[in-house]
This record gives sequence, C-alpha cells and structure tokens, in this order.
Amino acid sequence: MTAPATLPPAAAPAEPPPASVTTVVGLLILFEVTSGFLQAGLAPLLPDLAGHLGIGSAALNWVVSVQLLAAAVCVPLFGRLGDLYGHRRMLRVALAAIAVGTLVVALAPDYGTLLAGRVLQGPIAALLPLEIALVRDRLPVADARRAIARLVGALTLGAMAGGVVMGLVDSAFGDLRLTLLVPAALAALCVPVSFVAVPETRNRAGGRVDWAGVTLLSGAMIALLGGVSGAQGGSWGSARVLGPVALGLVLLAVWVRVELRSREPLVDVRALAARTTAPFYCAAFLFGVFYFGSQTPNSTFYAADPDTAGYGFGLDALSISLVLLPGALGSVVGSLGTAALAARIGYRPTLMAAFGLVALTFCQFALLHEEVWQMAAGSAFTGLGIGLALGAMPTVIVEASDPTRTGISAALYNNVKTLGGAVAGGVFASLLGAFSAGLAGEPGEGGYTALWLVSSGAALAALVMTALARRREG
Repeated sequence: MTAPATLPPAAAPAEPPPASVTTVVGLLILFEVTSGFLQAGLAPLLPDLAGHLGIGSAALNWVVSVQLLAAAVCVPLFGRLGDLYGHRRMLRVALAAIAVGTLVVALAPDYGTLLAGRVLQGPIAALLPLEIALVRDRLPVADARRAIARLVGALTLGAMAGGVVMGLVDSAFGDLRLTLLVPAALAALCVPVSFVAVPETRNRAGGRVDWAGVTLLSGAMIALLGGVSGAQGGSWGSARVLGPVALGLVLLAVWVRVELRSREPLVDVRALAARTTAPFYCAAFLFGVFYFGSQTPNSTFYAADPDTAGYGFGLDALSISLVLLPGALGSVVGSLGTAALAARIGYRPTLMAAFGLVALTFCQFALLHEEVWQMAAGSAFTGLGIGLALGAMPTVIVEASDPTRTGISAALYNNVKTLGGAVAGGVFASLLGAFSAGLAGEPGEGGYTALWLVSSGAALAALVMTALARRREG
C-alpha cells in the first residue's frame, strides 16, 4: 500500500531538467527560425525553379500542395508518436527527414524528384507542436509559457527573413542550385544540434498509433488532389477527374467511420463536428485556402514577362522577395497587435475584421494589378489581416471548445488549416491551367484574376462562418 503511494512523489523530482532554460529554448528557437526560413524562403525562387525544371506555372502549385498534404498527415502522426515514444526522439526524426528533403529539393534533376523532396519536408509542420509538448513537460509553467511565445516569434522571424535572405543569396550566387543548398545546409545543421542539451519528455502516454486512420486519410487526400489535378485543362466532368474524386470521398467517409469507432483516433472527428466549433473549423479550412494557396501564384505573377504574357513585372528572385516583404511585415504587426485589438473589441470581432480585410485586399488584387506598388500595398494589408487571423483564430477555437480538450482543439485547427492549403494548391493549379494562353501554355491574366476572386470569396465565407458560430454555454 505505501510503495505505490510514495513512489510518484519521489520519482518526480529525481530527474531535474539537465540543461538551463536558456540553453534548451535557444536550441529550439534555432529549429523554429529554420522552419520559418524554409517555409518562406522558397517563394521568391519558384519562378526560377519552374524555368530550371521546365515546368509551367500551374504545376508549381503542387510544389506547395504536396508539402502541405504531407504535413496534414505528419502533424497528428508525429504528435501521437511523440506522446508514445518521446517528443525529443520524434523531433530528431522530423529534423532528419526535413534535412534530407531539403537536400533533395536542392539537387532535384526533375519535377518528380522535387515533389518527393517536398513530401519529405512534410514534418516541418510538426516541429512546433513537438517543441511545445517538450517544453510543457520539462519546464515550469511560467518558463514554458515564455518559451512557447519565443518559439512562435522565432517562426515568424524566420519566415520574414527567409524570402529576403534567399533573394539576396540568389542575387549573389546567380545559381539556383547553390542558392537552394543554403537552406539545405541550415537544415542539416539542426540535426546534430538536436542531440545537444535537449532533454526528453518524461511523461509518456499509453496506447497505440491509429495506422488505419493514417492510411485512409493519406489515401483520401491523394485521391482527391489527384482528381483535381486532372482538371488543369478545365475538364471537370471527365473520368480522370470524377473517378479519383469519387474514390477520395469514399475513403474519406470510411476514414470518418473508422475514427468515430476508434478508442484512440488519429483525429478527433467528434470535436470537429461539435456545433460550437464546427463553423470555426470550416473557417480555418477556408483560411488555409487563401493563406497557403495564394503564395505560389503571386510569385509567378510577379515574375511573368509583361511583353510576352501581357501581365506581370518580370521580376527576379530578389525583387520578388522585396515585393513580398510588406506582406511579411504586415503579418508580424497583425499577430503582435491581435491581443491589443481583441482587448477592445473581442477575439471573434477581431477575427471577422481580419477576414473582411483579406477579402477586400484580394478584390483589390483582382482589380488593380498593373503596377508593382499596387501589389506591394495590397500585400501589406493582406499580411495584416492574415497576422490578425493567425493571432485570433486559435484563441477563438479554444474558447469555443470544451475546457478539457483545448490541446486537441488547437492541434485540430492547425491540421484543418493545413488541409485547406493542400486542397487549394490543387484547385488553384487547375484554375490557372483552365485559363492557359499562348504556345507555352502559361496561365492567362484571367487565371490570376479568377484565383484572387476565389481567395476573396474564401475569406468572405470564413467571415460568415465565424459570425454564424454558436457560443458555448457555460
């Protein structure tokens, strides 16, 4: 009787954190800066990458989409594996996969190899959840909260610096492959660093991994995106589109049924379907559509030669990164100012205002895109709205959820948003392909206008879903 009662108190303080808070958090910050750098650094190089591999602008959307598809599966999978086998262990696995994938992207001789490298980079979205779980386990509550804030800030800082630095490196080297080896070297550096002073989590969960859920979700997403990709010429009613889409929907329905019956589901479908949170998750999906889906098309629009395409500005990678910089700065200002604005008007109105601002700025892109300054100014306001949404949406979803399920709710938000981006990549590639013009088959100006209007519609729909969501009682 006494042994079981006295053992836990004796075991808890027996293993203090083996490294100082500064050391542990500093190393994790390096990983998040690298994560942001990798996620944003590729954007200004996408037009050069298309020319290097001989692929069209529409196909470039899949470069982003396949990474998001992999991320949508990796986030819950790596989180669950971390709960079972240790978050530091899975952090190391994720960093190793990212390093290999980044090297494959840098050295890819063809389009297929490039996509394989992007799939290997999928665990990049799992880094922050793993790090948050690690610091919450190993650090005191106050230190853990400060550490999480620093990690989120490091991710934003890395993303802001990534585009500009990669543009500068490309301008200095003048060689795309050498430029892409810079983030590959940075990612490779993180792998041995992860073996220095980072402690393992002490609390482990029991149970098993829902491999059936992983397999069904992966198959459903691949089938759905494969079907959408077959409509690049506008042939939405063809068998190559309807067949895979129908298969994807069937697999998705089976996946939902399996998740509802599983004791330890990969994704908590019941939480997704709750009346107080379902509209917010729909809004999160739509958020992912315009947040991730518009990144590649904007870069290719800036790079298009106006003499041959009839639109665009013919910008190089460095110039594209500078035009994108106001958007990154606006996002930082928005995310930092969310708490102050929400203190005045509330988090839900802040989120609605953010979506409204984004909807207006995408309409501006559709109507006014003849001058660089018009695009840069619109980008700044789009970034501001996205920053506000990034800061407000997690809080809105958590407050609408059962207090005992806040961690699950935050993870689901991130996963649903990523799924929205993955779907958007395929849909936008199809949309641009449907408006192809010229002998080269490059998208016509109408393709970009349609894309921006769809993004505006997605933001407006997200606003409506946020407004219609029920408030949680009690």
